[in-house]
Amino acid sequence: MAIPESRNRLLYRAGTIALATLLFATGTPSMASAAQRITIEADIPDVYAGGGFAHDDFEELLATYIRANGHVDYDSWHANAGDLGKLDGYLAAVSAFSPENANERFSSRNDELAYWMYAYNAYVIKAILVRWPLDSVTDVKATFEIVRGLGFFYSQRFRFGEKWYSLYTVENKKIRARYKDARIHFVLNCGSESCPVLRPELPVGDELEPFLQKAAVEFVSEERNVRIDHDNKRVVMSEIFKMYRKDFINDLRHRGLPARSGLLDYVASIAPDELRDQLLQVTAYKVDFEDYDWSINNAIAGE
Repeated sequence: MAIPESRNRLLYRAGTIALATLLFATGTPSMASAAQRITIEADIPDVYAGGGFAHDDFEELLATYIRANGHVDYDSWHANAGDLGKLDGYLAAVSAFSPENANERFSSRNDELAYWMYAYNAYVIKAILVRWPLDSVTDVKATFEIVRGLGFFYSQRFRFGEKWYSLYTVENKKIRARYKDARIHFVLNCGSESCPVLRPELPVGDELEPFLQKAAVEFVSEERNVRIDHDNKRVVMSEIFKMYRKDFINDLRHRGLPARSGLLDYVASIAPDELRDQLLQVTAYKVDFEDYDWSINNAIAGE
């Protein structure tokens, strides 16, 4: 969940090309040389000595700091040195091992996908905590902030299995390109209000499939993400559907389902029965998108 501004891929690519052109023209070093590395100063926990890849510590941290509405209690997490260290221990393992350099630790394709998704979310949290308090991920600026959000999602580098990647690269090259499952857009969290909620459970293996399906159903069931406006004959959706429209339509085609009504068909295909029936009756309605809210998904007192 990491394309800046509206996360429109074409806009982001245009910004990257413009930035590269500017750097070339001014003689400035490459974008990679200006990247900020988020380093992890922690030992790898003993649990990883026996092989495999455990997400238990991160799961426990999420259970502690995620509130019922999906917001994160960054204030409490930032104030707890022990739990900051616990996150770093998990990320030390992420930094050392990945499906690319330690494939034997991941016994299935689902285990690999789980690693990339959960590690992505963990690094988003880490990048927020090291700058806490932070109002928005878009406040983290690149040297040349041509596209809003470039600093957070592209200019920062994080270590995955001894290689340094941006969040943009992990989302688009490691997850979207390899696994081609549109439901990942309901799990990846960009640390912002309009993102899908973070979930405290981190299943792997055969348990990942029902987890992804549940995340998809719950996302479209939230009125902030999908609502029917009969007065104005429109369906208003999360801008995530606009950002990744191609992924959702391709998913329909992969499943052999019709896509004549585009995104309406996709949402109907995963929606609960009542919402699905309503959507199938308004296929002539216009589809509009909510403006994306990039403010931090921070829990407030009382949540």
